Amino acid sequence: MAYWYEGPLAAFDTETTGVDVESDRIVSAALVVQDAPGVRPRVTRWLVNPGVPVPAAASAVHGLSEEHLQRNGRWPAPVMFEIAELLAEQASAGRPLVVMNAPFDLTLLDRELRRHRASSLGHWLEPAPLRVLDPRVLDRHLDRYRKGRRTLTDLCAHYEVTLADAHDAAADALAALEVVRAVGRRFAARLERLSPADLHALQATWHAAQARGLQAWFARSGSPETVDTSWPLRPGLPAAA
Repeated sequence: MAYWYEGPLAAFDTETTGVDVESDRIVSAALVVQDAPGVRPRVTRWLVNPGVPVPAAASAVHGLSEEHLQRNGRWPAPVMFEIAELLAEQASAGRPLVVMNAPFDLTLLDRELRRHRASSLGHWLEPAPLRVLDPRVLDRHLDRYRKGRRTLTDLCAHYEVTLADAHDAAADALAALEVVRAVGRRFAARLERLSPADLHALQATWHAAQARGLQAWFARSGSPETVDTSWPLRPGLPAAA
């Protein structure tokens, strides 16, 4: 019997102008589809001219300068349409979608769709819902007492997954996909009876508990930072009065 972590998976990742999902923009994105472990993945890439300044700090992370994006990037509206269309195809095919730190990438995509297409990610997924697998949520729940950070780089090192070009959207997406396969194998006894739909529902609960724990830690540390418990997508902000 082939379990979900040995079957078809897709993975999505973005690079952005910053870390604020409400105001920052997507500058590149990638969708990776792999039919089985070891099979050559199919990769779709997008490069976007966001139409806003690209901070030097962001360019230093992903290597995409404002000049390069203006010269080579496409306008956001058609790109967001294509991304949403392909993600909807993954959902319709029943192919689980791996997204590292899903509330960031999927919320950013939702806001870009609202900004440029007068639409939403939820609208595109009405025919069939996504089954999201978030390696950070899975790892934190299944190996909760392990110390250390859990960035994609850290998870790749822990699960012995190659990350050849960190902060390239396609490389990050493929690495996240391989981490999820590795998590599935390592915790097979706890995961093999669960379907991707089961895991999607469970991760929402696990993420909320993780967020509440982090919020409590911030409170003890005197930090005013707040942690959103929503997963895999943060709700839209109410319209201004």
